[in-house]
Order: sequence, then C-alpha cells, then structure tokens
Amino acid sequence: MLDAKELRKNFDTLKTALGRRGHDYNLDSFLTLDKSRRDNIGTLESKKARQNAVSKEIPKLKQQKQDTTAIMSEMKELSAEIKELEPEIRKIEEQIETLLLNIPNIPSPNTPTGTTEDDNQEIRKWGELPAFDFTPKPHWELGETLGLLDAATAAKTTGSRFMFYLGWGAKLQRAIINLMLNTHAAHGYEEVVPPFVVHARSLAGTGQLPKFAEDLYKLENTDYYLNPTAEVPITNMYREEILPLQKLPINHTAYAPSFRQEAGAAGRDTRGLIRMHQFNKVELVKIVEPSTSYAELENLTSNAEKILQLLELPYRVIQLCTADLGFSSAMTYDLEVWLPSYDRYVEISSCSNFEGFQARRAGIRFRNADGQVEHAHTLNGSGLAIDRTIAAILENYQQADGTIKIPKILQPYLHGAEVIS
Repeated sequence: MLDAKELRKNFDTLKTALGRRGHDYNLDSFLTLDKSRRDNIGTLESKKARQNAVSKEIPKLKQQKQDTTAIMSEMKELSAEIKELEPEIRKIEEQIETLLLNIPNIPSPNTPTGTTEDDNQEIRKWGELPAFDFTPKPHWELGETLGLLDAATAAKTTGSRFMFYLGWGAKLQRAIINLMLNTHAAHGYEEVVPPFVVHARSLAGTGQLPKFAEDLYKLENTDYYLNPTAEVPITNMYREEILPLQKLPINHTAYAPSFRQEAGAAGRDTRGLIRMHQFNKVELVKIVEPSTSYAELENLTSNAEKILQLLELPYRVIQLCTADLGFSSAMTYDLEVWLPSYDRYVEISSCSNFEGFQARRAGIRFRNADGQVEHAHTLNGSGLAIDRTIAAILENYQQADGTIKIPKILQPYLHGAEVIS
C-alpha cells in the first residue's frame, strides 16, 4: 500500500513514478477524497470544540437562572450534526483505503521502463544449452512413458491441471525439496512449515487481495483461502508487530503446496508441469532494514540461482520492466530455466523487493537505531518452483534411449541412483 502521507506530500512525483507502469490508477481521486476527509474532520473538530465549550457554559447559566432554551437547542443540533459527520468520515476513509489497496507499488528507479514484457532486460546467463543427437521429447511425454507423471488419473480424481507423481517421480520431487531446503538452511535461512490455509487479512497484507481474488481458491462459507504461495503466511507471521532492530534481518525458507486458479491464463501451458492449479515451491522470505533491502535482493537472487547451478541446469536472469512488474513489487529479477521442448527459457523463480509496500499493508515495523518506529522492507522469491524444476531435469537430462540421467547433486538423496529408466 502506498503511504497516504507521502502521497499527499509528493503527489505529482509519485503519480509520475507510478505512471511508468503504463496505466491510469485513478490516483487523482485520492486528492478529492483526502480533501473531503480533512475538510470533514476540520468541521467535526470545530463542532466538537463548540460542543465542549457550550457544555461548560450551561451549568453556569443555570446557576445564574438564565434561560438556556436556545443554547440547549443549539446543542441538540450540534449533537445530531456530529453523529452524521462521524460515519461520513469513516465512509470516506474506507473509500481511501479501498483505493490505496488497489494501487500497485511504485517501481524502483532502477526498474527499467517498458511497455511490454519484450522490454525486460537480460542480466546474465549461466550454463551451456544441451546438444542432442536425437529429437528431444517434452517432459510430459517423458514423465508419462517412464511412469513418473499421471495427469489423466489426476483429471479423474480432481480435474485438469492437477498431477499425480508416481514412483521415481514422487522420489525425485522429495529429493529436490530436501536439496533446496538443505541448501537454503546452509545459507542462513530458518526453515518453516507454514499453514496451507490463510485468511483474507493475510492475503490483503501481501497484496493478493483485493486485486487478485479471482485467482484464489476460497473455502466456502469461511474467511479462509487455500495458500497461493508460502510468502503469504510467512510474511504475515510478523503482521502488526514492532520488531527489535537486533532481530533483523529475518530469513525464512519453506516448502509448501500452492493453489491458484490461473484465471487469467486460459489456454496457456495446458500440458505438463508448467502451469498447474496445485503446484509446489520452496520459498525464500526476507524482512529487513530498508537501507539493506537491495543488497538483500541480490543475495536472495543468488541463493535461488545456486539451486540451478547445483543441478547444472542452464538458466538466465531477467530484470522485469515496469510493464511486467508484479503488483506488489518495486523491483524483480526472474530466473528462467532452459526447456528444450519450448526452445526457450521459462520462468522458474521471481525474486522481488517490495520495499515497504507489504509492510504498510500488514503493519510490519521495527524500531531503528534511533529508537524510531518505521516500516520494514519485505522480499521474497521461489527457491525454486519444484514442478518446473522437475520439468527442466526431465528435458535437459533425457537420453536417446528414453532414460533420464539424475543430476549428481541429487544422487545422494536417491540412494546413489544415477538413471531413471
């Protein structure tokens, strides 16, 4: 959420900065609502001051045997006017809050301006693309042939875009989860097992609500939603708290299944593991001092990259432009892994600095070295998306005979097995 005081103080500057996203967010209506709110508050305070002053005079007038009929009538009118103003002010404040909840974050000055995703900037590449002397198969075909993946049975039990992992497929997923968690723990992240269900306040805190309600799975007749990402419960662990300075930075990692309806992605990536309604991730979350947050973003991105390097999967790092930037993010790096079946790099992680955007929504604050309370900065990234990691392993490590070489780093997790056949 944007800071209302900062928006009022530097409206033109923030409006121009937000305009780099390429959309009109009806920001001007904030000034209208804010003026109406302040005018009504001024009127209310004036009437309350008059009410207090007159209330003190009435006993004196009565002691002096003076007629108080007119002044009592005035007090009655004042009381009625105050009762009308108070709910009107609350209504305006709710309108301001709704407006601000639907306005995205201000892009960092270091986020490149763009009009489409084609304006994203490649930062670096790592690894050599595989060279096959046969026609490589897509991961969904490999997974079905080897008995690792069963989308048909998942469609029978649940629906499309769900998956059964079987046998070596299930073992491979478990090995990848353990590799990721162990690696991130060695990087200083504390492991968390979060709830897989969250309430609306938590989703509003991290920016999923109200903007992306159609992408969420809501549990009927409750305030609960299936978790769209472990970022939500982990970040909200510190909601409405004032953290001591010595507790920062906070670093957490977690495995969790995630659930999204993918309402805006109809017809895209309908086969395989790339875009599912239930998917698995190991998440990285940081809560830090504002002065360190961009250094922490580089660190978090490097931690996510390390998993791809350990797995020896070719990838590239992309910095998102303003047109492709997520709602809550000020700056984002996407990690994209090479998928031979797509003949291109495909996103496997987004590493974002939200600055104080989520912290203001969730009330996450800390007491700085001067003893002043200010909002923390929050960051998160996938380290990594597990299903897409499996897809990348199947495709990049496939052999001419249809078997899959197991990456060396995973072999100890799979009792020394070298090949899936």
